[in-house]
Amino acid sequence: MLKKGDRIALVVNSNGLAREKEKELHALQSLLLDMGLIAVFSRYLYQKETIFSGTAEQRGSELMSFYQDSSIAAIFDISGGDVANQVLPSLDYEWIKAHPKPFFGYSDLTTILNALYEKAGSIGYLYQIRTLLWDETGKQKRRFEESLLGNQGSLFECKWQFIQGHELSGVVIGGNIRCLLKLAGTPYFPNFQGKLLFLESSGGGMPQQTAYLNQLAQMGIFEQVSGILLGTFTELDQTDGRFKMSQLVAEMSPNADFPIAVTSEIGHDAQAKCLIIGETLHLKR
Repeated sequence: MLKKGDRIALVVNSNGLAREKEKELHALQSLLLDMGLIAVFSRYLYQKETIFSGTAEQRGSELMSFYQDSSIAAIFDISGGDVANQVLPSLDYEWIKAHPKPFFGYSDLTTILNALYEKAGSIGYLYQIRTLLWDETGKQKRRFEESLLGNQGSLFECKWQFIQGHELSGVVIGGNIRCLLKLAGTPYFPNFQGKLLFLESSGGGMPQQTAYLNQLAQMGIFEQVSGILLGTFTELDQTDGRFKMSQLVAEMSPNADFPIAVTSEIGHDAQAKCLIIGETLHLKR
């Protein structure tokens, strides 16, 4: 996907970063340079008077400028929070469809990842590049180099455990459950028919996750998808036990054979792997 000497863009489309993160970003830039990658920063990284690093139009225009810059090999969003969906109307999906390039982001960037797939047919990568620094074991750095600069796939290879069913197959959509639901009722909400729906979350306990799942159920989503994939649910896992979310989903599934698979390797953890949104996935028990 990438090679040494490539220029990659680091952008912020969700909440602006606190100015105190500047040292971290320079450390990330240096780490990437050691790998042979040249990181180019967006002009809109840090919070100003409020949580915004720029207006929705400024952030969206900046993102488009990196898509239109042929010297940029890939785009990595380094933010998270609440406001990434602001930029969706500012993106030129026809341009992106004609000139696709890898876009990486997680959490609130679920909104952009799914909009890119729905409106431009462009696959995206549910992954936070800042985990290269957050993971102190060095595993993320090794996986990143092997998979994005090499020919191995360790960053994308996850262990799945079936909770229900024996096999599932389909194009993967979804991401953070709270952020995905921001797209409901908009032109950016993906078509769920026959898809594999992946869900994960950082915040939110049992009441919040129950509410999110019921919204999906009442929209008829569980009858449309071919299966459910579950990552980590950080707050829920810490307070109510790791498999509670899968139990909630199983209770709402259309039948006892409806396929549900879980992994502990995708989510908000410092060692979280990457899930490709818009790519076909096949799993068997």
